[in-house]
Formats: sequence, structure tokens, C-alpha cells
Amino acid sequence: MKNINLLILDDKEENIISLSALLSEVEHINIISSTDPNEALKICWKNDISIALVDVQMPDIDGFEFVSILKSNPKTSHVIAIMVTAISKEDKYLLQGLESGAVDYLYKPLNPEITIAKVSSFVKQVHNQEEIKQKNIALEESKAQLIKAKEEAEEARKSKEIFLANMSHEIRTPINGIIGIIHMFKNSTLNEEQKSWVNRLEDASNSLLLIINDVLDISKIDSGMMKVEKENFSLHKKLEDICNLFKIKALDKNLKFEIEIDPDLPEYIQSDPLRLQQIINNFISNSLKFTDEGKIIFQAKVVEKLKNSTRIKFSVIDTGIGIKPESVEKIFLAFEQGDDGITKKFGGTGLGLAIVKRLADLLKGEIFAESVYGQGSRFCFMAEFENGLQPTSDKNINKKNISQLTRLNNTVVLVAEDNDLNSFMLSHILESWGCQVDIVKNGRQAVEHINIKDYSLIMMDTHMPIMSGFEAIKEIRNHPDAVKAAVPIITISASVLDYEQQSAYEAGADSVIRKPFDPNELHDKISQLIDTKNVIY
Repeated sequence: MKNINLLILDDKEENIISLSALLSEVEHINIISSTDPNEALKICWKNDISIALVDVQMPDIDGFEFVSILKSNPKTSHVIAIMVTAISKEDKYLLQGLESGAVDYLYKPLNPEITIAKVSSFVKQVHNQEEIKQKNIALEESKAQLIKAKEEAEEARKSKEIFLANMSHEIRTPINGIIGIIHMFKNSTLNEEQKSWVNRLEDASNSLLLIINDVLDISKIDSGMMKVEKENFSLHKKLEDICNLFKIKALDKNLKFEIEIDPDLPEYIQSDPLRLQQIINNFISNSLKFTDEGKIIFQAKVVEKLKNSTRIKFSVIDTGIGIKPESVEKIFLAFEQGDDGITKKFGGTGLGLAIVKRLADLLKGEIFAESVYGQGSRFCFMAEFENGLQPTSDKNINKKNISQLTRLNNTVVLVAEDNDLNSFMLSHILESWGCQVDIVKNGRQAVEHINIKDYSLIMMDTHMPIMSGFEAIKEIRNHPDAVKAAVPIITISASVLDYEQQSAYEAGADSVIRKPFDPNELHDKISQLIDTKNVIY
């Protein structure tokens, strides 16, 4: 605790000496004295005086005037002034001292115990005030640091969003072209060897897309941009679809695939079917990857039935290579594998289970793993699901070959796409449905073509040079010709960010399709937007 400066002002030197001697017992003070009020004012201005003991009766400037001057100056207004007097204790003098700015009185002859107690009390008060002041300073500094950290975090989040959007566009755009070309090949006449090549190319493309989606998903979750979308769906149908897919894959590896579904499982639940499927798919895919012989068992069991919900545990049990005890915990961390040699032998990003962990958190569930190294593993996801109702419409669409889809004869389409592979692929798909197609490479050219020709539909990429898709849509919607302004527009977006999809609708788009797109989905969207009034003859 640091010492504070205390001023004694008295016109008689002997009084200063005796008071100084008396206060020598008080800790943490430096005593400064003066017999001249004017000199004392200078001392207060130049030194950090905290407490002043001021004699009332002095020539030229009395104690009341001195304290008034002290309190009126911003540099010295904080000084605690105590009047020291030998005059009457009448109320009028007490009030005069308090009105001048003093906080207390000491009466001569001074009582040593009272004097020491009062001065010690004010010294403690000064120290408390200083402590509060320092804490406030520290609090303000901490507040400023928190604000700065928040701003930096927000800036980092925005940078991550921009990076994620750019990565999504730059990677998914060429993948869209590759997958589109594969659809075109599958729609053409191929011999058996060529069909095998195309199927292998499709498998490789889907594997690459899964890796890309893993990277983008982990970034979306970490950025807080992934949301759970609840809907009513058939749990039995969802599990049946998942199991049918993996039965074939297990058969390819000569593995048994057993399914154990609890008969008490609710028919319909309310949750995010896509995220639930991601979790189960990842568990089964992992078991398939790391199991060379034996079997894989998928279980769905009711743990507890509540009034309006059901707690369900989904488990995948395999007879695979297992996980070392020291590695079980880290398998749910991003970019981690159970063994450093796993990546070399089996491949993978090490993101799958990390994504599952985050998805489980989003669904307010929990995941855990048990394993015996060399004998197999069990992966479980458990969560509480609200009981659902039968959905009013079935979202499942039977996918057809491109050539089997209804023809869109006499439909004139403008494709605005700066990527040559994508525009080539898209135009050929549209032409296979009987559409007439014009291609431009940016939004400005799209607006120019609208001015000179009528179109049934515009397919607009969102990110293009010179003029973006959003800017072009806004210009088209403001066209003076009402028919041209109302032409249906579908944006083609490679972004995984929801707000960018929403921005397309706000700009005036009628629908959004994401890259890589499914031709069946594209055909369905076009069919919904195009009617006989829009078709150009």
C-alpha cells in the first residue's frame, strides 16, 4: 500500500510541529506542511495532496476561504479537507466549514486518540478510492480488450465466410461440370467397357464431392452457419433407405449386414432428416472402410418413451480392425485419425467423425464409441426426438435417366455462365429436353440479350465477371417491358451459405439450384416455372 501526501496548514509553526508529531503514528502518510495559505495552494497544485488539515484562523486567507479556493479548482477539488479550530463549536461555524467544502472538524486542544482515528479513517478512505479507481481503470481496459477481441472475432468470422464462399464456388463449379458430363455420358450409347469407365468416374466424382462437403460442413459448423431444419418424416422409411444403400456396399465386400430395428420405434419423428442421415451414414461408412471380414450390425432402439418425444439410440457394430484404447477419444477431433497409419492405408480427411460430433451437438444428442483393438468397434448416437406426424407430401422423387424426362419443346433458355465446362454441360442437358439455348458469359451480356430477344427462362450463375448474376437479375426485373421483366429466372449457385441463397430471392430470382445439381431436380424446377404462356413459339 503506497503512502499518500497529507498537508498541514497552520500559521503557527509550533502547531505544525505538535500535529506532525501526533500523526507520526499514522501509517502510509507523507506529511507536508506550510504556514502560508498561498504557498499551501501552490503545494496542492504541484503535489498529489490527498488530505489537508487546515487551521481556521489565519491572516490574509482564513481556513474557510482556503478550502473554498481548493474545492473550486479541478486540480485540487479531490482533496479531503479537515478543519482544525480553537474557536467556538457553534453550529454556524460548523455549517460555514461544511459549506466551504470541508468534510470534518478537529477541535483544539486536539484529542490524540480522536485525531489519529479520524486521520487514519480518511487515509483508509483515500486508499479505498484509489483501489476503486484502479479497478475501474482495469475494468475499462478489460472492456476495451473484450470489444477489440469481439471485433477481431467478427472480422475473422466474416473473412472465414468469404473464404468459405469463394472455396465453395471455385471447387463446386468444376465438380458440377464433371458430374454433368457424367450424366450426359450415361445418357448416350456406350459399350460395356465404356459404361464401366463412366461408373468408375462417377464413383470417383462422388468421393471427391464427399470430401469437399466434409471440409465445407466443418467450416460451416465452426462458423455457426449450419442450422437444424426440423420437419416431419418417416423414421422407418429413412432407415430403410439408408440400409438398402449399404447392404449393396457390404455385399461388394462379402460382409454380412444385419439390421435390428426396435418394433417400438415411432413411425414419424420431427427432426432434421439430412443431419440424422449424415450421422448414420458416417458410422456405417467407417465400419465398411475398416472391416474386411465378418459383419456389420445396425441397431435402432428405443431407450425411453416420454409424453411427446422418444429417446432413441442408433448403433453401428462391426468386426473390423478396432481402435487402440489411447486413440478412442481423439477420433472425434477434426483432422485426427485413430492411428497415424490409418490415413496412409485407408485414406480419408479425418473430418467425418468430427462432423458427426458437431452434428450430434446441433441435434442436442450425444455420441460415443467403444472398441476392442483387433476385434471391432461400436459407434452410438443417442438423442431425444419429438414425436412427429405423417407429412402431407412425399419429397421422394423417383430419379429418371435424362432422356426419360418430359420434353420441354419450344422452351427458349438463356444460360449466363462464365465457366465453359458448365455452360457446355448445361446447354447439352437442356437441348436433350428439346430446349433452344443461348449462352453468355456474364450478367451484362445477359441483359443485352434480353433487350433483343424473348426468352422462356433464364439460368443465371451468381458469380460472374463484369456484372454478377444478382446485379443482372435486378436490371432485368426493372426492365420497362413488363413481359421481359417477368421472365422466370433460376440462379445456379455453388455457395453453401444460406444467406447467399436468400440474396438470390431478394434480388428477384424465382428459384435457386445448387451446384452440383441433379438433372431431375433441375427439370422439376423448370417444369414448375414454365407454363404455356411462357413458352416462345
